[in-house]
Amino acid sequence: MQKGTIGVTTENIFPVIKKFLYSDHEIFLRELISNAVDATQKIRTLSSFGEFKGQLGDLNVKVTVDKNAGTLTVSDHGIGMTADDIDRYINQIAFSGAEEFLEKYKDNANAIIGHFGLGFYSAFMVAKKVVINSLSYKEGAEPVRWSCDGSPEYEMTKGDRSVRGTDITLYIDDNKEFLEQSRIDTLLKKYCRFLPVPVISGKEQEWKDGKMVDTDRDKVINNTEPQWTKKPSELKDEDYLNFYRELYPGQEDPLFWIHLNVDYPFTLTGILFFPKIKNNFEITKNRIQLYCNQVFVTDSVEGVVPEFMMLLQGVIDSPDIPLNVSRSYLQSDTAVKKISSYITKKVASRLEDIFKVDRAEFEKKWDDIKIFIQYGMLTDDKFRDAAMKFVLLKDSDNRYFTLDEYKTLIEAQQTDKNSNIVYLYATDPVAQFNYIKAATDRGYDVLLMDGQLDSHFVGLLENKLEKTSFVRVDSDVIDNLIQKDDKKDVDLSALQRNILTTVFRSQTPEVDKAQFLFSFEALSDKSQPIVITQNEYMRRMKDMAAMQPGMNFYGELPDSYNLVVNTEHPLIAKIRDAASAALDDQVKPLADRIEADNAEISKIRDAAKDKTLGAEDDQKVKDLEKAVGETRDSQEKIIADYAKNQPLVKQLIDLALLGNGLLKGKDLSAFIDRSISLL
Repeated sequence: MQKGTIGVTTENIFPVIKKFLYSDHEIFLRELISNAVDATQKIRTLSSFGEFKGQLGDLNVKVTVDKNAGTLTVSDHGIGMTADDIDRYINQIAFSGAEEFLEKYKDNANAIIGHFGLGFYSAFMVAKKVVINSLSYKEGAEPVRWSCDGSPEYEMTKGDRSVRGTDITLYIDDNKEFLEQSRIDTLLKKYCRFLPVPVISGKEQEWKDGKMVDTDRDKVINNTEPQWTKKPSELKDEDYLNFYRELYPGQEDPLFWIHLNVDYPFTLTGILFFPKIKNNFEITKNRIQLYCNQVFVTDSVEGVVPEFMMLLQGVIDSPDIPLNVSRSYLQSDTAVKKISSYITKKVASRLEDIFKVDRAEFEKKWDDIKIFIQYGMLTDDKFRDAAMKFVLLKDSDNRYFTLDEYKTLIEAQQTDKNSNIVYLYATDPVAQFNYIKAATDRGYDVLLMDGQLDSHFVGLLENKLEKTSFVRVDSDVIDNLIQKDDKKDVDLSALQRNILTTVFRSQTPEVDKAQFLFSFEALSDKSQPIVITQNEYMRRMKDMAAMQPGMNFYGELPDSYNLVVNTEHPLIAKIRDAASAALDDQVKPLADRIEADNAEISKIRDAAKDKTLGAEDDQKVKDLEKAVGETRDSQEKIIADYAKNQPLVKQLIDLALLGNGLLKGKDLSAFIDRSISLL
């Protein structure tokens, strides 16, 4: 028997291992299985070099749960260990056998996992005692048994194993969950489902006599040759789809996929799938799984793939991504950045190829991938530059255009007097139908920008496309959306403007979280009598505030609408003339009085030295301002009382509100009753 103390650099290494080395205690099973796979891969490599001449036999890894004995055992038929090997690789923490082996067989070694030599000791996170039984492949080797109770002391004696390989037996005390077969199978499925060596855990089951019973067939839990390890030329579409269904059972089939396969300047394989993304997307952090030589590492791949690719699903496998000793977190370095850059370039190239080869199919899938491409363009400059070639715009007739194609389409008709190309767009083809129709009747084309990111995407395009502006089709009257010539002057006197403003404002219902401003435009007599528009800038700010918490100020502001009264429409002219005839004699004297009082206020202020009023002048100004307010109130009451008895005014306002979905509740009911009465 040999007794000794494990060579460590600190007396407290075991508490560190148990509590801090690994982020999750369950990781111990991955590490032990990985070591067993390493040992199995090594014997294969030695056999291929002729350094091992015996029979390889069944090369698998077996996990055995013995609940009664309180043990969990991981067994392999790999190279095994001698007493010297255990003394060197187990008794000296952090000296990695895998590293030494890789150096010797770096050009031909099969996937050797493990870089730091600490994986074995993760067993002590869950076990009160660990026993190794091993027999080396070396001729004449004797079996060896090693045990340790979690302190630096160990015992090593002659073992009783009769076949090549190693058994690692964990005596589990407090962590009873790891003595449940179902729990172990779940962990194996998570971490080991694609390992290159068969992993056996328990027996296959079948239904018999009203219950599930074990058969005599071993249950292999992993797929040793996942699709990403094969060449793209070896796979058909159905192979990719089957793999996706294996990764994400029950989900709708992906739109398409990208097979990554590069061996210089780094090694990277994998398959990324484009799933159908709902419009109300959320960036999830567990769509893409990272593997290292087919060993699951993490599903938190921030840094390895750009943020916008979190919308993708699939697998990335690379031995060149640096990991910390627990393999649980990625380290940010140049290798990771190069891999991230490569993936971005590869995805952009694949999308461009699909677009060029089968544009019809690309257009068919555009609505599903649009949010991914826009998100990429908004967050990644390199992807944005590449995507400018294949990003599509869809118009209200469901036609698709590249940026260059659409510019050619609208350039002649939609260039304003300042030589800016105006891109008209709608966000709701149903609610904005009248505005779209008004634009298309003028010969304009209207884009459909109804996606969650379109408000941000519009800003991006305005910055990237020269002499270009995007204007929502309901942001102004049709004559002002694309200004060709100087605007026609409104033929209203100051008194008429004052009367009409009060007439229409007094009959406008209160709408929750909305405010209305009135203006007058000399539009075509074929245009609507009243058009409701929304300021482009404020609306964009509110749209973006909905997605950016830091812009809450804009989100809390009421919606601001502009009620544009078309003074050239016959109905407005009729209202104007009737109001003037009925109100001029009453309102004009009041308007003259307001004008005179305001002139007197200005005169007093202008005469004041240093613009500071004396006590007497200050009182005069206050009295005049009060008089102006009272006169204006009287004026507005006269006009409002008149407007109450003008159903045509109320009807036109309600029609405009109804067309914009702003007429609701009792106001809508009153409109219906009035409409019947007018009919």
